[in-house]
Amino acid sequence: MVYVVEMDVNIPESWNEEKVADYITREKACSQEHQQSGKWVYLWRVAGKYSNISVLDVEGPDELHRIVSSLPLFPYMTIKVTSICKHPNALKETMI
Repeated sequence: MVYVVEMDVNIPESWNEEKVADYITREKACSQEHQQSGKWVYLWRVAGKYSNISVLDVEGPDELHRIVSSLPLFPYMTIKVTSICKHPNALKETMI
């Protein structure tokens, strides 16, 4: 199943620079691991915000939740998930 996932990150203002840097480093490693697995197909930054729009191709909602909730910043995110499928008018045969 293919999902579009919009993630808005809300880092607590009370965090010091070292804690923020630690979380960002761990977040990068975790997201890149999922990208290398082929499950996290696309990752785009939303200009002007600490947000991203991603496309994940996973077995189903349980796997999607496992991946997204494995992110270190998951507790500090507002997340919107949209399940998508191939449009009948699309020219390409493959979804991704």
